[in-house]
Amino acid sequence: MWHLDFVWGLKGIERYIADHGYTFKDHDGGQYETRKDIGIRITAPLSGKNHHFIEIYKLVKEEAAGEDTKLTVWGPAHAYTELTVFDRLAGPGQVYETNEDLKKGLIQAYKEFLYDYKAAGGQIIQFDDCLWELFDESNPASFFAEGNASLADLADEFVAINNEVVDYAHELGLTVWTHNCRGNYESRSAAEGTYAAIAEKFLRDQHYDRYFLEWDSDVAGDVSALAALKDKNAEVVLGLLSSKTTGLDDEKRVLDLLEKAATVLPKERLLLSHQCGFASCDSGNELTIEQQWAKIKQGQEIAQKFWGE
Repeated sequence: MWHLDFVWGLKGIERYIADHGYTFKDHDGGQYETRKDIGIRITAPLSGKNHHFIEIYKLVKEEAAGEDTKLTVWGPAHAYTELTVFDRLAGPGQVYETNEDLKKGLIQAYKEFLYDYKAAGGQIIQFDDCLWELFDESNPASFFAEGNASLADLADEFVAINNEVVDYAHELGLTVWTHNCRGNYESRSAAEGTYAAIAEKFLRDQHYDRYFLEWDSDVAGDVSALAALKDKNAEVVLGLLSSKTTGLDDEKRVLDLLEKAATVLPKERLLLSHQCGFASCDSGNELTIEQQWAKIKQGQEIAQKFWGE
Protein backbone atom coordinates (compact mmCIF):
# COMPACT_ATOMS: atom_id res chain seq x y z
CA MET A 1 0.00 0.00 0.00
CA TRP A 2 1.44 3.36 -1.05
CA HIS A 3 0.58 5.18 2.19
CA LEU A 4 1.23 2.47 4.74
CA ASP A 5 4.74 1.90 3.39
CA PHE A 6 5.58 5.35 4.75
CA VAL A 7 4.01 5.05 8.19
CA TRP A 8 5.48 1.57 8.69
CA GLY A 9 8.88 3.24 8.31
CA LEU A 10 8.34 5.53 11.29
CA LYS A 11 10.03 4.45 14.51
CA GLY A 12 7.41 3.28 16.99
CA ILE A 13 5.12 1.68 14.39
CA GLU A 14 4.51 -2.06 14.07
CA ARG A 15 2.79 -3.73 11.11
CA TYR A 16 0.43 -6.69 11.40
CA ILE A 17 -2.21 -8.67 9.49
CA ALA A 18 -5.62 -7.12 10.19
CA ASP A 19 -8.95 -8.93 10.34
CA HIS A 20 -10.08 -7.17 7.15
CA GLY A 21 -8.72 -4.92 4.43
CA TYR A 22 -9.93 -1.57 3.15
CA THR A 23 -13.26 -1.52 1.31
CA PHE A 24 -13.48 -0.21 -2.26
CA LYS A 25 -16.37 -0.04 -4.71
CA ASP A 26 -16.30 -3.00 -7.11
CA HIS A 27 -17.10 -2.77 -10.83
CA ASP A 28 -20.59 -4.19 -10.24
CA GLY A 29 -21.34 -1.69 -7.48
CA GLY A 30 -20.65 -4.13 -4.67
CA GLN A 31 -17.84 -4.07 -2.12
CA TYR A 32 -14.26 -5.09 -2.87
CA GLU A 33 -11.86 -5.86 -0.05
CA THR A 34 -8.14 -5.15 -0.32
CA ARG A 35 -5.31 -7.22 1.10
CA LYS A 36 -5.26 -7.47 4.90
CA ASP A 37 -1.64 -6.72 5.77
CA ILE A 38 -2.62 -3.17 6.66
CA GLY A 39 -2.57 -3.28 10.45
CA ILE A 40 -0.85 -0.52 12.43
CA ARG A 41 0.21 -0.58 16.08
CA ILE A 42 2.02 2.15 17.99
CA THR A 43 4.60 0.50 20.24
CA ALA A 44 6.80 3.47 21.18
CA PRO A 45 6.96 7.27 20.74
CA LEU A 46 6.99 8.09 17.02
CA SER A 47 10.08 9.32 15.20
CA GLY A 48 10.72 10.14 11.55
CA LYS A 49 14.51 10.02 11.82
CA ASN A 50 16.53 7.60 9.67
CA HIS A 51 13.49 6.62 7.60
CA HIS A 52 14.19 4.08 4.84
CA PHE A 53 12.48 6.35 2.29
CA ILE A 54 15.47 8.70 2.50
CA GLU A 55 17.86 6.05 1.18
CA ILE A 56 15.40 5.19 -1.59
CA TYR A 57 15.13 8.87 -2.49
CA LYS A 58 18.91 9.20 -2.72
CA LEU A 59 18.96 6.43 -5.34
CA VAL A 60 16.18 8.14 -7.32
CA LYS A 61 17.96 11.49 -7.18
CA GLU A 62 21.19 9.91 -8.39
CA GLU A 63 19.43 8.22 -11.31
CA ALA A 64 17.65 11.48 -12.22
CA ALA A 65 20.98 13.07 -13.15
CA GLY A 66 20.01 16.64 -12.31
CA GLU A 67 16.33 16.51 -13.27
CA ASP A 68 13.75 17.66 -10.73
CA THR A 69 12.65 14.91 -8.35
CA LYS A 70 9.90 14.56 -5.79
CA LEU A 71 8.96 12.16 -3.05
CA THR A 72 5.36 11.26 -2.26
CA VAL A 73 4.29 10.27 1.25
CA TRP A 74 1.09 9.91 3.24
CA GLY A 75 -0.52 13.24 4.12
CA PRO A 76 -0.05 13.97 7.84
CA ALA A 77 -3.71 14.76 8.54
CA HIS A 78 -4.86 11.61 6.75
CA ALA A 79 -2.39 9.61 8.84
CA TYR A 80 -3.64 11.27 12.04
CA THR A 81 -7.28 10.61 11.17
CA GLU A 82 -6.64 6.95 10.42
CA LEU A 83 -4.60 6.42 13.58
CA THR A 84 -7.10 8.17 15.87
CA VAL A 85 -10.62 8.15 14.39
CA PHE A 86 -10.45 4.80 12.59
CA ASP A 87 -7.88 2.77 14.55
CA ARG A 88 -8.30 4.48 17.95
CA LEU A 89 -4.60 4.18 18.77
CA ALA A 90 -4.67 6.79 21.53
CA GLY A 91 -6.17 6.18 24.94
CA PRO A 92 -5.52 4.99 28.50
CA GLY A 93 -2.73 2.45 28.69
CA GLN A 94 -1.48 3.21 25.17
CA VAL A 95 1.74 4.98 24.17
CA TYR A 96 -0.24 8.17 23.58
CA GLU A 97 -3.05 8.59 26.09
CA THR A 98 -4.89 11.32 24.17
CA ASN A 99 -5.45 12.21 20.53
CA GLU A 100 -3.70 15.52 21.20
CA ASP A 101 -0.57 13.73 22.42
CA LEU A 102 -0.58 11.47 19.37
CA LYS A 103 -1.06 14.46 17.08
CA LYS A 104 1.96 16.24 18.56
CA GLY A 105 4.08 13.11 18.25
CA LEU A 106 3.03 12.48 14.66
CA ILE A 107 3.64 16.08 13.57
CA GLN A 108 7.09 15.99 15.16
CA ALA A 109 7.87 12.73 13.34
CA TYR A 110 6.90 14.33 10.02
CA LYS A 111 9.11 17.33 10.75
CA GLU A 112 12.05 15.04 11.54
CA PHE A 113 11.49 13.20 8.27
CA LEU A 114 11.29 16.44 6.27
CA TYR A 115 14.51 17.71 7.85
CA ASP A 116 16.32 14.55 6.76
CA TYR A 117 14.72 14.75 3.31
CA LYS A 118 15.94 18.30 2.79
CA ALA A 119 19.41 17.31 4.03
CA ALA A 120 19.44 14.51 1.43
CA GLY A 121 18.87 17.02 -1.36
CA GLY A 122 15.08 16.87 -1.45
CA GLN A 123 13.34 19.58 -3.43
CA ILE A 124 9.65 18.67 -3.70
CA ILE A 125 7.57 16.74 -1.19
CA GLN A 126 4.05 15.60 -2.05
CA PHE A 127 1.45 14.66 0.54
CA ASP A 128 -1.28 12.31 -0.68
CA ASP A 129 -4.65 12.63 1.04
CA CYS A 130 -7.65 10.38 0.43
CA LEU A 131 -10.16 11.79 2.89
CA TRP A 132 -11.22 15.25 1.69
CA GLU A 133 -14.37 14.13 -0.08
CA LEU A 134 -15.45 12.23 3.02
CA PHE A 135 -16.08 15.62 4.64
CA ASP A 136 -18.94 16.17 2.19
CA GLU A 137 -21.84 15.48 4.52
CA SER A 138 -23.96 14.25 1.60
CA ASN A 139 -21.42 11.53 0.81
CA PRO A 140 -23.08 8.17 1.58
CA ALA A 141 -19.64 6.62 2.09
CA SER A 142 -18.54 9.11 4.75
CA PHE A 143 -16.53 7.37 7.46
CA PHE A 144 -17.68 10.01 9.92
CA ALA A 145 -21.38 9.15 9.86
CA GLU A 146 -21.08 7.10 13.06
CA GLY A 147 -20.95 10.02 15.46
CA ASN A 148 -17.16 9.96 15.85
CA ALA A 149 -16.81 13.74 15.69
CA SER A 150 -18.29 16.87 14.23
CA LEU A 151 -17.35 16.99 10.56
CA ALA A 152 -16.72 20.74 10.75
CA ASP A 153 -14.47 20.48 13.81
CA LEU A 154 -12.56 17.53 12.39
CA ALA A 155 -12.11 19.34 9.05
CA ASP A 156 -10.62 22.34 10.87
CA GLU A 157 -8.25 20.06 12.77
CA PHE A 158 -7.35 18.19 9.56
CA VAL A 159 -6.40 21.38 7.73
CA ALA A 160 -4.48 22.76 10.72
CA ILE A 161 -2.36 19.59 10.95
CA ASN A 162 -1.47 19.69 7.27
CA ASN A 163 -0.70 23.41 7.36
CA GLU A 164 1.64 23.10 10.35
CA VAL A 165 3.68 20.46 8.52
CA VAL A 166 3.50 22.28 5.16
CA ASP A 167 4.62 25.55 6.75
CA TYR A 168 7.61 23.79 8.30
CA ALA A 169 8.50 22.29 4.93
CA HIS A 170 8.37 25.77 3.39
CA GLU A 171 10.69 27.03 6.15
CA LEU A 172 13.15 24.35 5.08
CA GLY A 173 12.92 25.61 1.49
CA LEU A 174 10.87 22.71 0.14
CA THR A 175 8.12 22.97 -2.46
CA VAL A 176 5.01 21.17 -1.22
CA TRP A 177 2.36 19.54 -3.41
CA THR A 178 -0.70 17.49 -2.56
CA HIS A 179 -2.75 14.86 -4.36
CA ASN A 180 -6.34 14.24 -3.32
CA CYS A 181 -6.74 10.56 -4.20
CA ARG A 182 -10.32 9.33 -4.39
CA GLY A 183 -9.35 5.65 -4.32
CA ASN A 184 -7.27 3.70 -6.82
CA TYR A 185 -6.89 0.02 -5.90
CA GLU A 186 -6.77 -2.49 -8.76
CA SER A 187 -8.87 -0.11 -10.93
CA ARG A 188 -11.47 0.43 -8.20
CA SER A 189 -12.51 3.65 -6.49
CA ALA A 190 -13.34 4.30 -2.85
CA ALA A 191 -15.51 7.33 -2.27
CA GLU A 192 -18.02 9.79 -3.63
CA GLY A 193 -18.45 13.44 -2.65
CA THR A 194 -17.83 16.61 -4.68
CA TYR A 195 -15.06 19.20 -4.63
CA ALA A 196 -17.65 21.97 -4.48
CA ALA A 197 -18.77 20.76 -1.05
CA ILE A 198 -15.28 20.95 0.48
CA ALA A 199 -13.48 23.54 -1.68
CA GLU A 200 -13.56 26.46 0.75
CA LYS A 201 -11.80 24.42 3.41
CA PHE A 202 -9.58 21.95 1.57
CA LEU A 203 -8.62 24.05 -1.44
CA ARG A 204 -8.76 27.63 -0.18
CA ASP A 205 -7.39 27.13 3.34
CA GLN A 206 -4.51 24.72 2.80
CA HIS A 207 -1.03 26.05 2.06
CA TYR A 208 0.10 23.86 -0.82
CA ASP A 209 1.99 25.04 -3.91
CA ARG A 210 0.29 22.59 -6.26
CA TYR A 211 -2.91 20.53 -6.07
CA PHE A 212 -3.40 17.24 -7.94
CA LEU A 213 -7.20 16.81 -8.19
CA GLU A 214 -9.23 13.92 -9.62
CA TRP A 215 -11.92 14.73 -12.18
CA ASP A 216 -11.89 11.57 -14.30
CA SER A 217 -15.62 11.08 -13.70
CA ASP A 218 -18.66 13.20 -12.93
CA VAL A 219 -18.69 12.01 -9.31
CA ALA A 220 -16.30 14.82 -8.29
CA GLY A 221 -18.72 17.48 -9.50
CA ASP A 222 -18.05 20.61 -11.53
CA VAL A 223 -14.64 22.23 -12.10
CA SER A 224 -16.16 25.54 -10.99
CA ALA A 225 -14.99 24.45 -7.52
CA LEU A 226 -11.55 25.70 -8.61
CA ALA A 227 -12.79 29.22 -7.84
CA ALA A 228 -11.71 28.56 -4.24
CA LEU A 229 -8.11 28.83 -5.49
CA LYS A 230 -8.53 32.14 -7.34
CA ASP A 231 -6.71 34.22 -4.74
CA LYS A 232 -3.90 31.72 -4.24
CA ASN A 233 -0.75 31.33 -6.30
CA ALA A 234 -1.07 27.56 -6.46
CA GLU A 235 -1.00 25.42 -9.59
CA VAL A 236 -3.62 22.75 -10.28
CA VAL A 237 -3.06 19.43 -12.02
CA LEU A 238 -6.43 18.37 -13.41
CA GLY A 239 -6.79 14.59 -13.29
CA LEU A 240 -9.28 14.46 -16.15
CA LEU A 241 -7.86 11.23 -17.60
CA SER A 242 -8.35 7.80 -16.04
CA SER A 243 -5.61 5.35 -15.08
CA LYS A 244 -8.28 2.81 -14.08
CA THR A 245 -9.77 2.02 -17.50
CA THR A 246 -8.31 0.07 -20.41
CA GLY A 247 -9.60 2.30 -23.21
CA LEU A 248 -8.60 5.79 -24.23
CA ASP A 249 -10.41 8.71 -22.65
CA ASP A 250 -13.05 10.92 -24.28
CA GLU A 251 -10.87 13.63 -25.79
CA LYS A 252 -13.74 16.07 -26.29
CA ARG A 253 -14.75 15.77 -22.63
CA VAL A 254 -11.20 16.46 -21.49
CA LEU A 255 -10.74 19.47 -23.77
CA ASP A 256 -14.14 20.89 -22.80
CA LEU A 257 -13.28 20.63 -19.11
CA LEU A 258 -9.86 22.21 -19.69
CA GLU A 259 -11.55 25.12 -21.45
CA LYS A 260 -14.03 25.49 -18.60
CA ALA A 261 -11.28 25.33 -15.98
CA ALA A 262 -9.41 28.07 -17.86
CA THR A 263 -12.38 30.39 -17.33
CA VAL A 264 -11.94 29.92 -13.57
CA LEU A 265 -8.14 29.96 -13.20
CA PRO A 266 -5.44 31.28 -15.55
CA LYS A 267 -4.46 28.73 -18.17
CA GLU A 268 -0.81 28.95 -17.15
CA ARG A 269 -1.69 27.66 -13.67
CA LEU A 270 -3.33 24.51 -15.04
CA LEU A 271 -1.77 21.16 -15.93
CA LEU A 272 -3.22 17.84 -17.16
CA SER A 273 -2.70 14.33 -15.87
CA HIS A 274 -4.37 11.01 -15.21
CA GLN A 275 -6.29 11.10 -11.96
CA CYS A 276 -3.83 8.81 -10.18
CA GLY A 277 -0.96 6.44 -10.84
CA PHE A 278 -1.21 3.20 -12.79
CA ALA A 279 -0.06 1.21 -9.74
CA SER A 280 -1.01 2.62 -6.34
CA CYS A 281 -0.26 -0.82 -4.91
CA ASP A 282 2.04 -3.62 -5.99
CA SER A 283 -0.69 -5.40 -7.98
CA GLY A 284 -1.34 -2.37 -10.20
CA ASN A 285 -4.47 -1.50 -12.14
CA GLU A 286 -6.30 -3.79 -14.56
CA LEU A 287 -4.69 -2.79 -17.83
CA THR A 288 -1.67 -3.86 -19.85
CA ILE A 289 1.61 -2.01 -20.19
CA GLU A 290 0.72 -1.28 -23.82
CA GLN A 291 -2.62 0.21 -22.79
CA GLN A 292 -0.88 2.31 -20.15
CA TRP A 293 1.55 3.86 -22.65
CA ALA A 294 -1.25 4.47 -25.14
CA LYS A 295 -3.12 6.41 -22.46
CA ILE A 296 -0.01 8.42 -21.59
CA LYS A 297 0.52 9.25 -25.26
CA GLN A 298 -3.09 10.40 -25.56
CA GLY A 299 -2.61 12.68 -22.56
CA GLN A 300 0.45 14.25 -24.17
CA GLU A 301 -1.44 14.82 -27.42
CA ILE A 302 -4.39 16.46 -25.64
CA ALA A 303 -2.02 18.70 -23.68
CA GLN A 304 -0.33 19.81 -26.90
CA LYS A 305 -3.69 20.68 -28.42
CA PHE A 306 -4.71 22.76 -25.42
CA TRP A 307 -1.44 24.48 -24.49
CA GLY A 308 0.44 24.22 -27.77
CA GLU A 309 3.95 22.91 -28.27
